[in-house]
Order: sequence, then C-alpha cells, then structure tokens
Amino acid sequence: MKTEKSQTFVNPRILGGNATRTCSIAGVGSYVPDRVLSNIELEKIVDTSDTWITTRTGIKERRMAGPEQYTSDLAAEAARRAMAHAGITPDQIDLIIVATITPDTPFPSTACWLQHKIGAHRAAAFDVEAACSGFLYGLEIGQQFVMTQTYNTVLVIGAEKLSSIIDWKDRNTCVLFGDGAGAVILRNRPQSHGLLTVCMGADGSKTGLLGMPGGGSRCPASHESVDERLHFLRMDGKETFKHAVTAMCNAAREALHRCHIEIGQVACIIPHQANRRIIDAVTERLHARADQVFVNLEKYGNTSAASVAIALDEAVRAGRIHRGDLVLMVAFGAGFTWASAVIEW
Repeated sequence: MKTEKSQTFVNPRILGGNATRTCSIAGVGSYVPDRVLSNIELEKIVDTSDTWITTRTGIKERRMAGPEQYTSDLAAEAARRAMAHAGITPDQIDLIIVATITPDTPFPSTACWLQHKIGAHRAAAFDVEAACSGFLYGLEIGQQFVMTQTYNTVLVIGAEKLSSIIDWKDRNTCVLFGDGAGAVILRNRPQSHGLLTVCMGADGSKTGLLGMPGGGSRCPASHESVDERLHFLRMDGKETFKHAVTAMCNAAREALHRCHIEIGQVACIIPHQANRRIIDAVTERLHARADQVFVNLEKYGNTSAASVAIALDEAVRAGRIHRGDLVLMVAFGAGFTWASAVIEW
C-alpha cells in the first residue's frame, strides 16, 4: 500500500516570516561490530532460551564490540560513512554532538575522542546524555546551530558500547542490549523543509526505574559498589514498558499535530528499537500500518542512543525513504526521557 503523498503540512520552524534557515539531513551512516551474539549463545551464559527471548522481545541476535573497541571507535566508523554519503570532508565539520550513555571516559567527552579520530580539527565537540532519546535530542540541538547560521555542518551521532555496562548474571537485561553507532550530517539544503519539528520531554520522578546506580557523585566507585554490582545497568521492565508506550505515542502525536499532518501521510516510521511488543503497541495506538514501520530490532537488540540512528541509515539504504517523504522518528529512554521528530526527506 502506498503512502498518501499530500503536502498539506507546515514547517513550524519557519512560520511568521522567521529569518532562520532550514536544516536537513545531508548524509547518514551506521556501524555495528562484526561479532554476533545470538540467543542460542546466550543460553550458555544465563538461564534463558531462544524461545523466551524471541517471544518476549523479538530479538534474535545483537552485536558485541571487542575489548579494544570503544564507543568512539564505533562512532568514528559511522561518522566516516555519513561523511562519505554527504560528500564532505572532516575539515568541513563545524560541530560534533555525540549522544551516549557509555562514553569512553566520564571526561573528556566521547565527542572529543571522536574529533581526533576522524580528523575534524576545526569542530567544537560535546556529548549529550538522554539515554535512548539522546540521538533525537542531539538532532534538535544540532539543527539549532544550523538554523541560526552559527554553523554550516553539524555531525550528530548516537553511539553505544552497552556490553560494557551489562550485568551478564541478570537474564532480564543482558538479553536486550547490543553495541553500535549511527550518524547524520546536518546542513541547510535550499528549497527543502528538512527537519520540521522535534518534541522532547522528561519525567525525573522515574529515575529509579532504569539506570546505572554506581559511578557518579551519588555513588562513587568503591569496593562495596563493585561487590553490589552497582556499575551495571538495572531496569524495572514492566514499569518501563508501560511508560514507554504512552510517552512515545504522545510524543509522536504532538509532532504530527505541530506539522498539521496525519499518520497516513508518513512514509516511514522509525521507533526506538527496544522491544517488539512496544513497537507493535505504539503502531496500533497511532493507527499506523505495519508497512509504514521500519524494524531491525531482531538483528541488533536495543542499542540505546544508537537505535534510531542505525535504523534511519538502514531504512535509507534499503530504499524505504525517498526525497520528499515524511519520516517520523520516536524514542523513549532512561530519565525518563522521550522525543519525536518529523522530517521531510
């Protein structure tokens, strides 16, 4: 079934004669490590089964970075592919934004490590931490610099080495996550609407439901914190599921409303790839068709801030997105945070 091709939408960014310029995605790229960790292999590590994982999550396998592969390495490869797609060189990049919850080091930022690795020596660089919503938060930040003409070329990346913070004794979480990175190049493209809107939100009262307790100023590293396994990811799965579906649906509806478009006009919906049941619930509540939704969860699991970025790159390269299409992206993560974005490709 073909998507409705009506152009009866508006760009909230340029209403009222605003002098700012639009911002478009000029290039996409992604990278996942070579090593595949299948459900069958996980059966040998924890008390689980391929059937249990597949039925509850939709995940069949995930990618694992090697011990000498860091988040910045994954980000660098994704960045190089995005630059090649956009046809730009490292010296043209003005700003680097990396969204991650698994930085190479608490400081300096992973963006600074990355800047050196790709040779973007002119670029300013910083990290954003909004968990699985981080890439969309980064898009909103990056496009502000392009729209206000502060910078011409911004590199935004979602990158994670989640295998470094997974508790391999916790069967409820270790089966969910994988490593990878996705990147986009933001630039002005004349006569294009580009990024139409980004809706962001958070609920800090739910910080205890998903996160990593150890390592910060609330719980500095100690023998006790290590013994209590506080430096690994922890999650209340049932509560997170419930809030994720509601928040993602509300964020998606708000983004569509801002642009005066209906779900049927969207060519491709890219949800955060966390759990197949969450994706299906969001699809149903938005009254979207299954053929509108891009899913690669079964191959990579939940890659947090990299999730939507990797899926966007794969959707473009698979021919699921074409010039002029409307794309809806939506995510939910620890914090809780959530975000949605609508783009005219």
